[in-house]
Amino acid sequence: MNLSFFDQFMSPHLLGIPLILLSMLFPTLLLPTPGNRWITNRLSTLQSWFLHLITKQLMTPLNKNGHKWALILTSLMTLLLMINLLGLLPYTFTPTTQLSMNLALAFPLWLATLLTGLRNQPSASLGHLLPEGTPTLLIPALILIETTSLLIRPLALGVRLTANLTAGHLLIQLISTATTALLSIMPAISILTTAILLLLTILEVAVAMIQAYVFVLLLSLYLQENI
Repeated sequence: MNLSFFDQFMSPHLLGIPLILLSMLFPTLLLPTPGNRWITNRLSTLQSWFLHLITKQLMTPLNKNGHKWALILTSLMTLLLMINLLGLLPYTFTPTTQLSMNLALAFPLWLATLLTGLRNQPSASLGHLLPEGTPTLLIPALILIETTSLLIRPLALGVRLTANLTAGHLLIQLISTATTALLSIMPAISILTTAILLLLTILEVAVAMIQAYVFVLLLSLYLQENI
């Protein structure tokens, strides 16, 4: 029983070929493509408004140099958001529950922000490792602590996204299993757990949206430190 709960997080295979890449690319097929009715189409108008809102929220704290990252960050936000939400549907696979995938997204982007700072303003980027006014005796320890906190940033990004989505999926499966098991034994309790399951599903929709936003927002904050 315990092992079956984690089967949903296993990457699907077909004839020995992993389908995780296909599951990552599938959400892009749901995006409307430009056409003659690009302006009058309500779905396209809603999409344009949503993308404009995301871009504005992410780019407002950044200067003009940081605006070059608008396409990357907005595209990443849209991809994560659609993957997280589609993963809540029954009999679907959520790629963002895989730590390897999340680290593959977090590490290159974090490294790019770090290298951008070291190339454009090396003194200011290295200055974050040692706050001004630090006592002399604390300098070696503080540099070590700040360096460690800097290096674990991509790990924290990946683990945060993976843990939140995995915990939510497990809770939904546990409560839905309990609801099915109690249906024939205690119908009143089963109705109560169904209501809890509905509330939990609404909560997980919010968590899926928030975690996608937090992932990209933290990347934009790391970028802000280095430009």
